[in-house]
Amino acid sequence: MNTLSALRASAARLALAGLAGCMAGPDYHRPPVELPTHFKEGADWQRADANPQGALSSRWWEAFGDAQLNDLVDRSLKANQSIIAAEAAYRLAQAEVAASTASLFPVVTANAAASRSLINSASVSRTSSTSGASAPSALRNSVTATATVSWEPDLWGQIRREIESSKENAQATDAQLAGERLSIAASVAADYLLLRQLDLDIASLEAQQRIDQRLLDMTHAAYAQGTASNDSLLVAEDTLEAVIAALQTSKISREQDEHALAVLVGVPPANFSVAPAPHYAFAQPPVPLALPSTLLERRPDIVAAEREAAAANAKIGVAKAAFFPALTLSAEGGFASSRLAHLFSLPNRIWTLGPALAETIFDAGARTAAVQEAEATYDGAVATYRGTVLSAFQSVEDSLSSVNHLNEEARAFESVYRRNVQLYASVGAQLKAGTASEQSLLTQQLTLLTAEQGARDAKAQAAQSTVTLIKNLGGGWEEADRERDVRDNGTGGPY
Repeated sequence: MNTLSALRASAARLALAGLAGCMAGPDYHRPPVELPTHFKEGADWQRADANPQGALSSRWWEAFGDAQLNDLVDRSLKANQSIIAAEAAYRLAQAEVAASTASLFPVVTANAAASRSLINSASVSRTSSTSGASAPSALRNSVTATATVSWEPDLWGQIRREIESSKENAQATDAQLAGERLSIAASVAADYLLLRQLDLDIASLEAQQRIDQRLLDMTHAAYAQGTASNDSLLVAEDTLEAVIAALQTSKISREQDEHALAVLVGVPPANFSVAPAPHYAFAQPPVPLALPSTLLERRPDIVAAEREAAAANAKIGVAKAAFFPALTLSAEGGFASSRLAHLFSLPNRIWTLGPALAETIFDAGARTAAVQEAEATYDGAVATYRGTVLSAFQSVEDSLSSVNHLNEEARAFESVYRRNVQLYASVGAQLKAGTASEQSLLTQQLTLLTAEQGARDAKAQAAQSTVTLIKNLGGGWEEADRERDVRDNGTGGPY
């Protein structure tokens, strides 16, 4: 008989272990997406044997070779309020994972109570009227100390699906944090390069203003002598005023760009300034080659969308597990006595032990609706993920197109500038030979300044477009994520 009981107990334990391994709902598989084999606009940028392992540095902005830019980006990554908010959201997601995991374990509570009550003779008489006896009033003491253990085994995987969903949400939040850091770093770099472009423009326009003022003075003198018409004077005045207006527009843009940089690095604009650099030289670092498929692992927004789809898939299992009965195992033990001094003694011991099985019989379709809601949420998350992938490919194609054409534009403007340098030197030689006037030289100098401004603007725009390309390729997030994982002792990052 003992052997049979032991066999039954073993079979029950095996059955329970088997049930504990069950998990309701579908297992997650990454939604398939259509991946191109190459970038359409990357013919001049991508070799046929593109290196899929090529990765951008996590400190990609250092490739621009500007110590001040490096400092601004580092300051923004520490003090930008959007990044701080994203970090708080990530910590919140990690706390939710811990809270979900705690549901796997039993809950132990302890309780201690003491009471003193008066039982008067009248009440006792009424309750014992059948005996006809009258009991005197009495004081009653009651002291209890108990501990309760309650545990709901995760028979159908509902808790584990909740943990799975929480972890995947945390991974999505981690990717969003990485995306926020990448976005802020790219914004600082782009704004800084734009500010430097405006420095060059302002210096060029100020030089043009001086020349136009000189030409206006010469035209005034010629008009006074009767060798220049009133129309020539009006044209010279208009030209000068147009340059002054353009100069004010550039100064407004620079001041506002400086204000934007201040906010990005987390300081009030009144306490922030960047000294002008009218001779700034723009660098355009090379961007490591990659295949379109690597965007699925590099871009934080794609990773976040994919993890959100995984979290939504786990929620389907949570909803389906509600169709199965819930088993709760509970036990309570302790001591009860009328006197505190003898509370913890064997005769005063009390205990209860027993399982409880609960099943919903009728809920008017609430559980079915919850499953449908979870499935619809998952379908929406999958669509968002696929849309994010398509948008990522579009942004990279746009950036490649911009970089390619801006580089060609810069080369064309550079050729124009070099020819105007030669023309300016030729007119200068003619002035010395007496075959050209000072006005001709000044006019050619204006043309030279305009050509130089065009060449520098094209280089600046190409550098800014490179920043956008780096951002759209993921900005070295994988490497940055690994560095943070090591720094945080192995925490973070979904991959």
